[in-house]
Amino acid sequence: MSELATRTAVGIILIGIALASALFGGTVFAVLVALIATVMYVEWTRIVDTWGLGWKILGFFYCLLPAVSLLWIRERAEYGGVGTGFDLLIWVFLVVWATDIGAYFAGRAIGGPKLAPSISPNKTVAGLIGGVICAGLLAGAWVYCVGLPAKLLWLAVIFGAAAQLGDLFESGLKRKAGVKDSGTWLPGHGGLLDRLDGLVPVAILTAALLVLGAL
Repeated sequence: MSELATRTAVGIILIGIALASALFGGTVFAVLVALIATVMYVEWTRIVDTWGLGWKILGFFYCLLPAVSLLWIRERAEYGGVGTGFDLLIWVFLVVWATDIGAYFAGRAIGGPKLAPSISPNKTVAGLIGGVICAGLLAGAWVYCVGLPAKLLWLAVIFGAAAQLGDLFESGLKRKAGVKDSGTWLPGHGGLLDRLDGLVPVAILTAALLVLGAL
């Protein structure tokens, strides 16, 4: 099986798991989020193993904050007049997934100038633009379909850029550590940190807007 086929197949399985757990919510979703956060932290500690205690403390919050944010979005958003927590959570997922897919295919198809060659040589400016456009279109379509606040239309673009910054941050960690992937759990994807680095800032930013009453 080709790398793209493997990547696609694993991606579809992961999306299915995420959607099913989000739909169930409650304990099912909480347990899955806690498990994912734990695995992410295990991967983080392996990357920064020799960097000192400060990096391990940073990793603890790096993994904890998005986990708490996702739980807050799923269980609390519906009480704030934003729509259901499920709808907003799917918006978060769509921003991240669309950004990843758009950046991957735009980068491969167009190529061109590198985005941050010293951090991640494969990422391009075209990938960044393709990712945020895809996020705006797909997550924006979801906003219209379920009646989420209109501001999420343009926030999808901004948060799509934030997702790619999250990707670059994790790429910088791996480059500093001299490793290609954070783990080997996911064929074609590497580890959970590799797959969820873009979700970290998007989840935290969305939850922060909820807490501040901006949504």
